[in-house]
Amino acid sequence: MALEKILSVGGKPGLYKLITQTRTGFVAESLLDGKKISVGLRSNVSVLSEIAIYTLDEELPLREVFLKIQEKENGGKTSVGHKDEKIKLEEYFFEVLPNYDEDRVYVSDIKKIIQWYNILVEKDLADFSKEEAPKEEKETEEKK
Repeated sequence: MALEKILSVGGKPGLYKLITQTRTGFVAESLLDGKKISVGLRSNVSVLSEIAIYTLDEELPLREVFLKIQEKENGGKTSVGHKDEKIKLEEYFFEVLPNYDEDRVYVSDIKKIIQWYNILVEKDLADFSKEEAPKEEKETEEKK
């Protein structure tokens, strides 16, 4: 499943899978316990594919950060937990992304990234390869 269908809902723990849209928002299923929730349009929702991490050079998409963690951990869960102490989390993240902007990426962000990565690995949703190009682009490239 692509990161375009995985959501973080403000005020709710864990990640959610987008199931369907409704007139007043959408329905999502928790990846932690499988419970379905109705999310209104006023809720603070982030799609994982739209999140980026500040580095000293640019903003790096979350997909690429997950790929770096996956490479470091050989596809398994992280060697640190999201509840570990601040210094341990910062050291780990520095190993994964040495040029992250320490002034703009907070420990709370690192905790979320580690927790999200571990949830996705646990649920076998850890395919962080690039999403496929839309069909129109493929057809255009094939005709060339």
